[in-house]
Amino acid sequence: MAEVRIDRPPANALNMQLYRELRDAFTVISESEPTQIRAAILTGTGKYFCAGRDMKSADKDPVEKRNAMNRAAHFAVYHCAVPLIAAVNGAALGGGLTFVLESDIIVAARNATFGLPEINVGLAGGLAATRRGLNVYQGRKLYFTGRPVDADYMHTAGVVDTVTSPDDLMPAAWELARDIASKSPVAVRAAKWSANEIEKILDYEQANRAIQSRVTLSLAATEDHKEAIRAFAEKREPVFKGR
Repeated sequence: MAEVRIDRPPANALNMQLYRELRDAFTVISESEPTQIRAAILTGTGKYFCAGRDMKSADKDPVEKRNAMNRAAHFAVYHCAVPLIAAVNGAALGGGLTFVLESDIIVAARNATFGLPEINVGLAGGLAATRRGLNVYQGRKLYFTGRPVDADYMHTAGVVDTVTSPDDLMPAAWELARDIASKSPVAVRAAKWSANEIEKILDYEQANRAIQSRVTLSLAATEDHKEAIRAFAEKREPVFKGR
C-alpha cells in the first residue's frame, strides 16, 4: 500500500512543483509491480487537505505550462492503477476538491470542507469532476457560488463514504486500504482500469460487452482465480501471488 501526503504549508496550495510531485508520485504507484502496491491513500498535512491554486505564484507561471502540468497531475491521480482512497483531513478547495473527486473512495474528517472558489477570483472551477457523485444542480451550485459545503453534506449526497473524527480519519482510510490489498493484485488493477473505462460508456450493454465481459474472461484464466477456488474448497484464506 502507498500513502501520498500533500505537504506544502501552510495551506497545501498548488504550484508547479506540487503538481509535478503529485504527477511523479502517482506515476511511480501506477508503474509499480501489482504485488508491490495494491491500494493507495491521498491525504494532506495540517489543517488543509489542499487549498487549490496558489494565488501568490499563479500569475508568475506561463499559463500553458501551468495548465499542462495541472492536467498531468490530475490525470495521474485519476488513472492511478490501484484503487485510491481520499482521506480528507480539512479544506479541499478548487483543484484540491478535484483530486478528491478523482479518487475511488472518500473518507472525511468532520471538520473537512469542500468547494470550488474559483468563481470568486474571476475563474471557472472544475465542474467536470463534480459529475462523479454530485447531481447537476449540486455541482452547479458549488461552481456558480463558490460556497463551500461540509462533510455531512457530501456524505448525504453520497460522495463521502464515511465521516469520522479527525483522529479516526487515517485509521479508517488504512482499514479500507488493507481490505482492498487483501484481494488478488491482478484483479484489483484490472477492476480499477475497468471502472474508469466503464464510466466513459453510458450504454449498459456496450459497457458490458466492451469492458466488463472482457476483463472477467481474462481474470478467469489467472492463477489467482484458480487459487481462490482451491482456497474456497479447502476452507482457507487464498494466497494471492499476482499472476
